[in-house]
Amino acid sequence: MEQTHTSQNGTAATPGAQRRVLVVEDDPTIVDAIAARLRAEGFLVQTAGDGPAAVDTAEAWQPDLLILDIMLPGFDGLEVCRRVQAARPVPVLMLTARDDETDMLVGLGVGADDYMTKPFSMRELAARVHVLLRRVERAVVAASTPRSGILRLGELEIDHAQRRVRVRSEDVHLTPTEFDLLVCLANTPRAVLSREQLLAEVWDWADASGTRTVDSHIKALRRKIGAERIRTVHGVGYALETPTP
Repeated sequence: MEQTHTSQNGTAATPGAQRRVLVVEDDPTIVDAIAARLRAEGFLVQTAGDGPAAVDTAEAWQPDLLILDIMLPGFDGLEVCRRVQAARPVPVLMLTARDDETDMLVGLGVGADDYMTKPFSMRELAARVHVLLRRVERAVVAASTPRSGILRLGELEIDHAQRRVRVRSEDVHLTPTEFDLLVCLANTPRAVLSREQLLAEVWDWADASGTRTVDSHIKALRRKIGAERIRTVHGVGYALETPTP
């Protein structure tokens, strides 16, 4: 018999309303632990142990989110991410065994929204999954609301309603996380926001251990909109530069 799950506000959610998460990991111990935790959180979970199986399962099952290890048999998680995103945009949480910033930036560059370095706590992973899905929900709501104006900061243009960004009138593809990070900075241009503030506002995550996630996303964002547009205040955080009036 299928189970119903009760949400935090006390209303029952039918199985059809459950979010689907595809976990792609070739270590059976890790994949079983992740799947068990997410099922306990009320998600529907499928798993895949190699690159080709991940792409096939994503196409057939249409998950709402991918948890994707970088190192996989067949072809790696970066190639999985490219192929899945080319077919249908879906939020991706990358897992990496190496604390290597190059891996993280490449992952963000091919469409991943967030990453975690092994070992990680299941509590934090579940929290990141919830945050990513909430961000997607916000994007859907924003896209369905009337056009709410465009913020222009010199050659940088941010369309909140359509969640589009242009630099010198050219579209710039940002992941949902990158868009929210840019908007957070743009809400108070030239003001310095600490890494902890950005982590709380964009990721809904108040643990200071995640501040390196902020740094990596800032670097990825700089590559797309121009490094000169985001100023680093060493030991504090970041500010979005705007043209002098």
